[in-house]
Amino acid sequence: MLNLMVEYLEAAPTRLDLVFHALGDATRRRMLQALAGGERTVGQLAEPFAMSLAGASKHVRTLEQAGLLRREVRGRMHLCRLDAGPLADVHQWLSTYESFWTQRLDVLERLLREADASGPPPAPAPAATPPPVPPEQPSAPSRSPASSNPRPPRKKGPRR
Repeated sequence: MLNLMVEYLEAAPTRLDLVFHALGDATRRRMLQALAGGERTVGQLAEPFAMSLAGASKHVRTLEQAGLLRREVRGRMHLCRLDAGPLADVHQWLSTYESFWTQRLDVLERLLREADASGPPPAPAPAATPPPVPPEQPSAPSRSPASSNPRPPRKKGPRR
C-alpha cells in the first residue's frame, strides 16, 4: 500500500533525507561498516548477505545517492569507498537533541541521589490474603447459537 502523503509530500528530498533513508536499512549499514575497513567491490559487499549482485547494486546505488559511498569503475570491477562526510550532517542534526536527553538524565541523576540520601524505601506492607472463593454453582445449560434461532432451516429448492 502506498501512502501518498508520506511518500510524495516533499518533491525533492534533502541530502539529510537521503542519508537517513540509506541508514534505515540494516544491510546498507553493514555495508558501510565493511567499507570503513577499506574499499570493497560490489561482490565483496554482497557476499555476507547471500544476495545477488543486482540486489547489492541497488543497495550500493542508494548509498551512492546519499553521498555515503564513492564508486570507481575499473574495467568490469566496481570499487566502492566510504565517504563519511554526510554522516557529519547526521551527527549535527542529532546533536540538537543532545541537550534534551542531557537535561532529563541530569534530573534522573538528581532524583536518584536524593533517594539514596533519604535512606532505604519503606518495606512494602504485607499482602492481604484474598477472600476464599465460593464453590461453583451449577449453571443453567447453555443454548448453542443454532438452537437459539427461532426460524426453521430453509428448504433448498431450485434456484431462480
